[in-house]
Amino acid sequence: MNKTLIDRSFSLKDSLYVLLWLGILFITWTFMHGADHYLQLTPEALGKYFPVRWFLLMHITSGGGALVLGPLQFWKRLQSNKRLHRIVGYLYLLAILASSLCAIVLASTSAYAVNWAYAFSLQVWVSVWITTTSIALWLALKMKFRQHKDWMIRSYLVTLAFVVSGLILKMPVIYRLGNFEDISPTFFWLGWAIPLYVYEMIKAVRLK
Repeated sequence: MNKTLIDRSFSLKDSLYVLLWLGILFITWTFMHGADHYLQLTPEALGKYFPVRWFLLMHITSGGGALVLGPLQFWKRLQSNKRLHRIVGYLYLLAILASSLCAIVLASTSAYAVNWAYAFSLQVWVSVWITTTSIALWLALKMKFRQHKDWMIRSYLVTLAFVVSGLILKMPVIYRLGNFEDISPTFFWLGWAIPLYVYEMIKAVRLK
């Protein structure tokens, strides 16, 4: 009976994981709240995004869903319920599918209103996002779950990069380096490339 109670209770690791997820939820909400003015759906509020406004809104909404759903897939307590884990996984994949398809449209249209470097950095970014997620799905279907987990981590690091890059670009000190048009492509690259590099280094060290 005691063992059952222990199994059902939250461990310290579970509690820390929930706090981490709540932190990501708060950051995601804060980040998305900054885009509230787009809901006015006016040319003044949307600027260069007005012709592709519905793609923009879908990209932001489904991207936010992916940010919130992603960490739940790595929670071992949820992983023990295979059906629930699979449902959350498919919802995450659908969110990325919707957001990434809209991102392709945005990167191929309104992004060029900034400059070609900005557009190109977004095009590469969304290509990496789609690729890492697609490989993760393929490995799950092949029942190669260890490799599936690795690629899901990569997928989520690229997903999280949208918030990381966005928050960095909001820092006043960053704008001392130049205007948005000049510096944003660099931080878009760093937002996903550095976390993936660090992850690969940690993984390589662990293999030793």
